[in-house]
Amino acid sequence: MMQEKTFGNLVNGEWRISRENPPLEVLSPVDGSLVGKLSSMSHTELDEAISAAKAAQKAWAAYPVYRKAQLMYRAADLLEQMAEEISECLVMEIAKDKKSAVSEVKRSADLLRYTADVGKSLHGEAIFGDSFPGGSRDKMSCVTRVPVGTVLAISPFNYPVNLAISKIGPALMGGNTVLLKPATQGAVSALMMVKAMQDAGLPAGVLNTATGLGSVIGDYIVTHKDIQFINFTGSTEVGQHISALTSMTPVIMELGGKDAAIVLEDADLDFAADNIVDGAFSYSGQRCTAVKRILALDTIADELVEKLKARVERLKTGDPREPGVTVTPLVSTKSADFVESLMRGAIQQGARLVTGGQRTGNLIQPTLLDRVTTEMDVAWVEPFGPVLPIIRVASAGEAVEIANRSEYGLQSSVFTNNLNKAYSIAAQLEVGTVQINNKPERGPDNFPFLGVKSSGMGTQGVRYSIESMTRPKAVTINLTGDE
Repeated sequence: MMQEKTFGNLVNGEWRISRENPPLEVLSPVDGSLVGKLSSMSHTELDEAISAAKAAQKAWAAYPVYRKAQLMYRAADLLEQMAEEISECLVMEIAKDKKSAVSEVKRSADLLRYTADVGKSLHGEAIFGDSFPGGSRDKMSCVTRVPVGTVLAISPFNYPVNLAISKIGPALMGGNTVLLKPATQGAVSALMMVKAMQDAGLPAGVLNTATGLGSVIGDYIVTHKDIQFINFTGSTEVGQHISALTSMTPVIMELGGKDAAIVLEDADLDFAADNIVDGAFSYSGQRCTAVKRILALDTIADELVEKLKARVERLKTGDPREPGVTVTPLVSTKSADFVESLMRGAIQQGARLVTGGQRTGNLIQPTLLDRVTTEMDVAWVEPFGPVLPIIRVASAGEAVEIANRSEYGLQSSVFTNNLNKAYSIAAQLEVGTVQINNKPERGPDNFPFLGVKSSGMGTQGVRYSIESMTRPKAVTINLTGDE
């Protein structure tokens, strides 16, 4: 797989280095060191990978479900055995703190096992015609689920193992073959995970990979005639571009968010502050489900700000290799520049800097901004970094109105001790999921995970993902009545 730190692509069971293009360097955001070199595929080489997936699909679909599940269990065990090795790569490749990196790998192993269990439990159904007026018991429809074909899985930099596995596992259990296109930053870790899946015994061609710059191969790969489904996690901008390019190809898209935490006057403020700080600043806020703004009732805002300030200032920042670090360097200078510009712009427009605000290289200190108004970009734009704005509101109705005015609709949180009020607000929020007395989060992975508006389309979560990447097939039997 590795030759002088150059990582090839898995194509039809073999690790191949591009014959046509020079490799891409992956540099660490931690210290600038070389993490590895990636093979940069040409369009011809992409054709070979997709052809391998297409050729292997029918045989894989015919594999007994229990055998697919056995391979998933074996891959999960190998992933756990590689947790230390892969987590060390995650730390250097994407500046993820060590504890979170280990957790990502182990969660991915758990996800594979659960996916295997769910895959074994999926069943078809028999429907009789006499349920509909004029129908007859002599007409019966046998409905099963069949794979869509070859799935293109596009994973992001921030969870390069887990968000790849969340696509690959359900696709494979559904009988599809997969082409994984990981983000360039994060691809080394993703390829290590793929090696574990190969070592588990996946037949050649069932899982293939494609590395290269999205600007070079992205449009070609998403419009390829032999891709039957696209499962994408990334920015709203790229997701909308893919959606515009594809017409009849079904998609799942997990895109950006501007998740709001609404804090009402009867909330447990210590509990809310703990959840909000954890939700906003873990992995430096580089998560689609990070808390990205607080909508706090005027009556409790002063007290909440002080509690948040104390907790933010206790966060440890710096090198992700050091124990206890939460806020680490952002993944790129471009990201850090963008986050800093949002922060500086808000302060210039009158936001109060409560704490933070400093930048060293790509490391931005966890920053809390109070008195943010709806005229400021930071109230609406997703920073993908450790900057948390507080917008003060006069009522729960105003909080809902501001939350819903966003182009995004991934998740929202409501902190209150009044369950009736929480449920009423939840019903009004235009998001995929409302968390009552909890920070936004993706899991547990058996729950549905989805966004509305510019936050995505389609539903994830293990069972939902398998169902999305399969389709019903009906065979109607017409009985003659002869004995």
